[in-house]
Amino acid sequence: MKTVAVLFGGQSGEHEVSIVSAQAVMAGLDPAKYNVLPIGITKEGRWIAGPTAPAALIAAADHALLPGGEPGTGSALPFDKLTNRAVEGNRESSSGQAVIVPHEELLVLGSGFSVLGQIDVVFPVLHGPMGEDGTVQGLLELAGLPYVGCGVAASAVGMDKALMKAVFTAAGLPVLPWLLVRRTDVQRDATAACMQIESRLSYPMFVKPANMGSSVGISKAKTRDELAGGLAEAARYDSRIVIEQGIPAREIEVSVLGNEAPEASVPGEVVPSGEWYDYEAKYLSGGSEIIIPAPIDAGLVAQVQELACKAFLSINGAGLARVDFLLNKETGELWLNEVNTMPGFTPVSMYAKMWQASGLGYGELLDRLVALAVERRRT
Repeated sequence: MKTVAVLFGGQSGEHEVSIVSAQAVMAGLDPAKYNVLPIGITKEGRWIAGPTAPAALIAAADHALLPGGEPGTGSALPFDKLTNRAVEGNRESSSGQAVIVPHEELLVLGSGFSVLGQIDVVFPVLHGPMGEDGTVQGLLELAGLPYVGCGVAASAVGMDKALMKAVFTAAGLPVLPWLLVRRTDVQRDATAACMQIESRLSYPMFVKPANMGSSVGISKAKTRDELAGGLAEAARYDSRIVIEQGIPAREIEVSVLGNEAPEASVPGEVVPSGEWYDYEAKYLSGGSEIIIPAPIDAGLVAQVQELACKAFLSINGAGLARVDFLLNKETGELWLNEVNTMPGFTPVSMYAKMWQASGLGYGELLDRLVALAVERRRT
């Protein structure tokens, strides 16, 4: 039986999304195959290992941002089902449920850790900077631990929208016009920064922190005032800001699974509840529509799947990724938007749902991810 350490929380703006993703992963790991070791990382960077970790992070979370949570009533998430299990070292409990390895098995030391017990695979369910960007992956490489997902370089490129688009362009993949500005430029002269952007792109535009996910810090600008406001908001999260050309688009997504020979799922389409797929539409409002499989013709399905695998390989991806596309409603042109190297595993997340529609259930998907982590470590 393998011991899987599930890392979650973290210091990014996607802390709450990570907590809920971890809930699904820990609940979905087959108790007949895996022991589960929760390792939570607080917003302050403190590492908490063992049965108390989920409850500690839930208690400190912003419940208004918890997908599936109920603001004002505390979290509705059943973490107690994980933390209240009988603990019997590194063995299976008498109930047949996965055992939570006691915290004494792991010594947590600030930003790193040394393993006292046996961890077979780490599942870093961390979204955003300080977790999905290669930092934790580098720590796990130094510790010699197999881990689920992309390596250091792919995670860093996949997190940084400017680097990612540069790689896509070099690989000959279709990317919409975009440009990069720095927070210092905005702070020095916001009007000049807006004028520079307007000389290159037309409204509407999307303004994004270079390193962030789950639509945190992203805004749509249709006027000069909205552009200035969007730059200020994005600058709260990163020193580098990406501005992308907006188009009348359908949002098409596809899941990728594998290492050197990746496979793509059936595509899905997201119809946001609002004007675009922002954080509220993704996680809080509950009104967005997910259509799987996406209502597109077979030729476009094949094109989406081929481009998704090419994008994954262009950043040297491993394990998993969700690849997002923009399909122009008026011209039919398909544009590669981004690769998400650790997509959400929340109840409303697309990654697992698209594999479910492709015939790969959630538990089997987790099995594949663990196996791919071990395979990558051996090669």
